[in-house]
Amino acid sequence: MKILFVCHRLPFPPNRGGKIRPFHMIQHLGKKHSVVVASLAHSPQELLEGQPLREYCDEVIAEVLPDRVRWSQALRALATPTPSSVAYFFSAPLAQRIQAAWRRSAFDAVFVHCAFAAQYVRDLSCNLRVLDFGDVDSTKWMDYANVRSFPLSFGYRLEAEKLRRYEQRLTSEFHLCTATTEGERDEISKLQVRVPTAVIPNGVDLSYFQPRNQTPKNSSVLVFLGRMDYFPNIEAASYFANEIFPIIRQTVPQAEFRIIGSNPTRTVRKLSRIQGISVTGHVADVRPYLMDAAVAVAPLRIARGTQNKILQFLAMGIPVVTTSQAAKGVGAVPGRHFLVADGTQAFAEQVITLLRDAKLRDAFSIAGREPLATAHSWPASMRQLDQLLETHTSGTRPSFAIS
Repeated sequence: MKILFVCHRLPFPPNRGGKIRPFHMIQHLGKKHSVVVASLAHSPQELLEGQPLREYCDEVIAEVLPDRVRWSQALRALATPTPSSVAYFFSAPLAQRIQAAWRRSAFDAVFVHCAFAAQYVRDLSCNLRVLDFGDVDSTKWMDYANVRSFPLSFGYRLEAEKLRRYEQRLTSEFHLCTATTEGERDEISKLQVRVPTAVIPNGVDLSYFQPRNQTPKNSSVLVFLGRMDYFPNIEAASYFANEIFPIIRQTVPQAEFRIIGSNPTRTVRKLSRIQGISVTGHVADVRPYLMDAAVAVAPLRIARGTQNKILQFLAMGIPVVTTSQAAKGVGAVPGRHFLVADGTQAFAEQVITLLRDAKLRDAFSIAGREPLATAHSWPASMRQLDQLLETHTSGTRPSFAIS
């Protein structure tokens, strides 16, 4: 089968962190099918860093869309029915190249990751059209509105409403919609979707993110991982650095907080001015920066779907403290596989408990990997993807539930 795979940002391998779901899908589909990938990059450097993707597909069609152009388009869309977040991801050159690829190739299927990217294929008809929401972005924007003050809260709420209407229209244009968790699937159902929906869970590469040879006994290093130009990550890192970390340092003065991830914004870079905090920026491989970690923190107050960072921490045997919101999409048991705490003081206390108790850290290091092989296995998720594609091209029904 010949597949056009469209996503809003160039996917990267697991060692880079960030959004890896489309990377694994492309890597898997490329083994059995002819895959052409179309996507965007923020900069020439990011375009270069996406080159490894070519190893797993026939062709990569990618365009650089600079931030100044993105924001200009988003601002112009404010007074229109078009969601600003959709305008933010529009590139005329990419659209033209996709149209050219469509004319010269007879694609059997279109696979779109993220609703923002669907604008490029809305007028392209083929036998199978799949929209992988991953997370329902309109709900995420409403979450943003609920944590910001006026006038930003008003802007986010307006964007959420516009995006909700856009997502509702999109669902009628595809044969199948997918999500990462049952919770996100429920959100899709609220769009009054009339096509089948399914869950393809996010996974973690257990052969890549392996347990550390030796658990650090005297370490007081705390780590956070993710793309640091993504608002929920920026908010989480800032919240931890400014409110939780000072409480921890009162009890554990030698504690360090390491923020690992590409494209840190000015807000994130300024956190390195706080004693004990470092910001790495882009790193070629995240694993060396996690090796000496005593505790991994995921203090996300805005979180949808499955947090890949938590899966990677657990896979490496790093004890995790996270919020109940971020824990929802992880198939693990709070208190057994990781610790969950909400609120500044409660979160700090859980981290302090782990920093003070090496035996407890060892116990969570071992237990954390237990649920990953079943609940978050990429091979299992990709088998579900294969079944879905087979079902919707052959008409047979898969063994797992589709509503």
